Amino acid sequence: MSVWKKLFTAVKGTATEAAQAVVDTQAIKILEQEIREAKDELRKSDHARTQILAKCKLSQQKVDGFNKSIAEYEDHARKAADTDRQLALDCAHRVAELKGQLETEQTYLDQFTKSEKQLAGNITTAKNNLRRLEQQVDMIKATESVQRAQVAVSSSHLGANSKMKTATESLSRIQEKQNLRNAELEAAEELAQSESTDDLEKRLAGAGIKGGASSADDELARILGK
Repeated sequence: MSVWKKLFTAVKGTATEAAQAVVDTQAIKILEQEIREAKDELRKSDHARTQILAKCKLSQQKVDGFNKSIAEYEDHARKAADTDRQLALDCAHRVAELKGQLETEQTYLDQFTKSEKQLAGNITTAKNNLRRLEQQVDMIKATESVQRAQVAVSSSHLGANSKMKTATESLSRIQEKQNLRNAELEAAEELAQSESTDDLEKRLAGAGIKGGASSADDELARILGK
C-alpha cells in the first residue's frame, strides 16, 4: 500500500468516525425530544384517566340510586298488595322500568371500569418504559463525559509528566539554595559568638583577673612549689 493510499485511508476513517459521532449526538437529541413528547402524551393520558374515573364515580352513583329506588318501590308494592292492587301493580311497573335503567347504567359502569383498568395498566407500563429509557440516556451521557475526560487526561499524560519532572527539579534546586543559606547563617552566628568570647577573655586578662602572659619567675615558683 502506497503512502498516499495509507494517508487517504486514515483521513477517510477519521472522517467516518467524526460523521458517526455527529449522527450519534443528533440521535441522542432526537431521543430526548421524543421522551419529552412522550411525557406530554402521558400527562394527557393521566387527564383522560381522571375523566374516566369521574364518569365511573357518577355511573356508580346512578347504579346505587337505581338499586335504592328499586328496593323502595318493591317495599311499596308489598305494602299495597293487600289494600290497593292497582297501586301495587303501578309500583311493580315502576320497579320494572328502574331495572331496565339499572341494567343500561350498569353496562356503562362496567365499560368505564374496564376501560379505566386497561388505561391504568397501559399508563403504568408506558411510564416504566419511559423511566428505563431516561436512565439509559443518562447513563450514555454520563459515560460519554467520563470517556472524554479520560481521553483528555491520556492525551496530556506525557506533557504532564514532563512538567512534573521540571517542577521537581526546580524544587530540588530551591531546597539546596535554602540549605546553603541556613549553613551560612549558622556559620556567621558561630563566628560572632567566638569573637565575643575572645574579646571577653582579653578584657579579663587585661584586668589581671584571668589569664595573661606568665613570667619565668611565676613558672619557676610554680615548679618549686610542687
